[in-house]
Amino acid sequence: MSRSASDTRILPVKPSVGLAVVFLIAGFLTVWTAQECSRNLALHHLQASFAPSLLYGCVYWIWWVVITLVLWTLADRWVAAFEPSRLAVMVHLGVACSLATLHIALLQHTLWLLSWYWPAWGRLFHTVWVWTLERFGVELAIYGFIGGVCAFLHSRMQAQQKLEIERQLAQAQLKALQMQMEPHFLFNTLNAITSLMVQGKNKEAIKTMTHLNTILRTTLQRKSAEKVPFVEELRIVESYLAIQQVRFAGRLEVKIDVTPEALDGLVPCFLLQPLVENAVQHGIAPLEVGGSIETHVKRVGEMLWMEVKDNGRGPIDSSTQGHGIGMQNIRERLAYFYPDAYIFDAVAPPGGGYEVTVQIPYERATL
Repeated sequence: MSRSASDTRILPVKPSVGLAVVFLIAGFLTVWTAQECSRNLALHHLQASFAPSLLYGCVYWIWWVVITLVLWTLADRWVAAFEPSRLAVMVHLGVACSLATLHIALLQHTLWLLSWYWPAWGRLFHTVWVWTLERFGVELAIYGFIGGVCAFLHSRMQAQQKLEIERQLAQAQLKALQMQMEPHFLFNTLNAITSLMVQGKNKEAIKTMTHLNTILRTTLQRKSAEKVPFVEELRIVESYLAIQQVRFAGRLEVKIDVTPEALDGLVPCFLLQPLVENAVQHGIAPLEVGGSIETHVKRVGEMLWMEVKDNGRGPIDSSTQGHGIGMQNIRERLAYFYPDAYIFDAVAPPGGGYEVTVQIPYERATL
């Protein structure tokens, strides 16, 4: 992981294509409605230009363009509004009836205004009455069709986004596994074990081997790329730091402070370990004298608060701090699991080092 590299982000679907389709359909229906109005005038032996008919068609269908945009925005920001529930159906029915009434009133008022400027439309105004049960039913049907299409398309987009996130989560898990099993890491760990055995420190060598076994076994046994109990994440972090302490031969000081309640919380898989690894590789490793890493985790109200800080050299480029590949990957996963309900803060204090703070909603793991 690098603190200065950029990452490929999941870009939201651009609405330009959808808007173009909506306006294209609305334009076609506007012209069709205008032609029908002109044909209706002809049936009543009335003569009028095409302009008032086109104006009436615009009033008719621009209304539904606005409604479509509002419903799409609502589906994007308030998912519960389009979930299949009795409350949602009742609310939409009430809104549909209100909108139908307003739209019919607008159309009737438009006919009245057109009658002032085009006499033929004035004569038609006295023969055509918009307030009918059939017209009211058509309005409800149009609202239902638009709402159903918005809900269907938005659900498909959410499903595609979820699949993409799951793919990235799987890649993140695989990437973490690859980083832990990379030849450089394994070589350093095995070399440290060999050195301990040569020095006759068999107990330390066995402990190091045990920590390596814990990392590999826990990583390989994980079948889910989503949330895990924090106690599992902590087990990997502790083993990883224990191996690094052997590697740095006393140049790395570690402090881990976790409250008992935090151990029962759920966290996204490989949330804390990349932060700790980032601190080791880019904060402590470049220092000749070594340094220290502190990890604090506790529950604060309804939030799970996590902090990883080191007294290393900090980011090379302060303009890119907190935006490296690993950091951006964590941000995207947090945004997926806890939209608008998480805090991710990465700063370089004036006194040196690097601090990363994460707050997520507390969820207790089920046994």
